[in-house]
Amino acid sequence: MFKWIKSYMPKRLYYRAALILVLPVVLLQLIVSIVFIQRHFEGVTVQMTKTVAAELDLITEVIENDGAVAAQKISRSLGMSMSIVSQQSEFLERRRIYDLTGLVVRRELLSLPEILAVDLPDNRKVNTRIKSGQEYFDLQFSRRRVSASNPHQLIVYLLVFGAFFTIIAFFYLRNQLRPITRLADAAEAFGLGENVPYDPSGALEVRAAGQAFLDMRERIQRHLKQRTMILSGVSHDLRTPITRLKLGLSFLPKEQREPLEKDVEDMNLLLNEFLDFTKLENQTDVPTEDTNPSILVNELIQNFRRANIEIKSVGEIGNNLFKLKPFAIKRALENLINNANRYGEMILIEKKIENNFLVLSVHDDGPGIDETQYDEVLQPFTRLDSSRNQNKGSGVGLGLPIAKEIAEGQGGTLTLSKSDILSGLCASLIIPVNL
Repeated sequence: MFKWIKSYMPKRLYYRAALILVLPVVLLQLIVSIVFIQRHFEGVTVQMTKTVAAELDLITEVIENDGAVAAQKISRSLGMSMSIVSQQSEFLERRRIYDLTGLVVRRELLSLPEILAVDLPDNRKVNTRIKSGQEYFDLQFSRRRVSASNPHQLIVYLLVFGAFFTIIAFFYLRNQLRPITRLADAAEAFGLGENVPYDPSGALEVRAAGQAFLDMRERIQRHLKQRTMILSGVSHDLRTPITRLKLGLSFLPKEQREPLEKDVEDMNLLLNEFLDFTKLENQTDVPTEDTNPSILVNELIQNFRRANIEIKSVGEIGNNLFKLKPFAIKRALENLINNANRYGEMILIEKKIENNFLVLSVHDDGPGIDETQYDEVLQPFTRLDSSRNQNKGSGVGLGLPIAKEIAEGQGGTLTLSKSDILSGLCASLIIPVNL
């Protein structure tokens, strides 16, 4: 039932915590102010005004019984000034809009039938006009006799001290949330393939979460290193028998030697792919650099042109610099280009920026891959030779997985789709960047 509130809630933890801190303080001040104004100020004003009204009623009785002179003496003793006026004399009835207690004063004084009008020009005096018999009198007395002095004082104190302690609480809150922000930054950096220094700090729960993150990061790195050592060791150990095979084949006649040498070269190529795959596990130790993707793509095109592989480039991303691992990105694109060259005739690289993501797509005009096999082909050691062209050689099925590992090592991904430019396969490296 509270789902509609989520769209109006702040997204960041700091602002949500600030809202939890400020909202009760503001509501408390509003409630206290309203209750104080309505009950205390209004009650005090009513009591004080009724006292003055009783004095005015007494003065009216004295005028009726003993005359105006006696009434003037009594009014002076009560701290009031009294003057006789004519009925036609001008009398202004004023009240300032923000004078809240003035409403109560006018209401209580005008409840007496003898009082015809009440004037509240300022905070210092009150003017009233009364009628006794056929005579009219103007009475003036101090505003302090009917209203509490400095009625706004409590509200000012509430606002000033409330704001002061809220600011102090904000600084304390920011200091408490800083360890959580540092933990989030370290976790995000690790997800992007960087291993930044981090020491747990803050409250006990935050320290426990930070230590759990460090333990998890250490276990992941240890697992990756162990897998790297196993694959690398196997690949290196196989080089010795391959070298012996090459030496033994050199003694065979040429007709028998050439097909066997081609098989040995294929085995050597597979071992190199294994080694390339194992090297990806050390990406977290490689720092990012300010890289211009346009220059990187142009260098790749020039390198492949020397090998008589023509590549076209479309799209413009300007000369912006992004935090990337240029060597890793270049290796991923090389794998995608080699894959496109193996199964197609035309190759095209598309560059663009979409929603804070750098997108580098390699298009080819080959037979493509069925959409139902996109997830399968991104798994290591998966070959779909039945759907692709085998005339240009094959590998061990690590080209696309290596590119995927590189993209995920920088917080991105590798996606496959049908090319809308060359009608073959489109492999896109999608890397998050800060514009």
